[in-house]
Amino acid sequence: MKRVAIITSSDTGYRGEREDLSGPAIKEIVEREGYEVVSMDILPDDQVMLAGKMQEIADKEMAELILTTGGTGFSERDVTPEATEEVIERRVPGIPEAMRAYSMTITKRAMLSRATAGIRGKTLIINLPGSPKAVKESLEYIIDALGHGIEILTGEAGNCARK
Repeated sequence: MKRVAIITSSDTGYRGEREDLSGPAIKEIVEREGYEVVSMDILPDDQVMLAGKMQEIADKEMAELILTTGGTGFSERDVTPEATEEVIERRVPGIPEAMRAYSMTITKRAMLSRATAGIRGKTLIINLPGSPKAVKESLEYIIDALGHGIEILTGEAGNCARK
């Protein structure tokens, strides 16, 4: 079973002033797809804390997939992509490109997403949007391909050729 860690980036959520709806939306989708959720964290919009948590999860091989939600917009406090870029070793631009392209069929505001994705060790890290609706749309669009990508990353599968 593939393991996933979920990180919500939200100052108000971290302070307990707002209920996190996006993290549980991610959990529902990934569990339905057969993933084991090994952790769910709500952190402030703080680059050092976000990067530290992603690095810890990847370096301790706690999960093959880290999904973040929030912090991908234009606000001064939106630093999730920067935290992700700080810890990844290899970029995976196709994932956020696919999410934005699909989301553009729903709303033109999708072009404002700064989400990124990449690999650290044997862990794939993907930034998802902050809203529960956008999380659901984006994650459900990419989820089928993620399993195979993780199998390639962890050595469970040898190549991308379809049989």
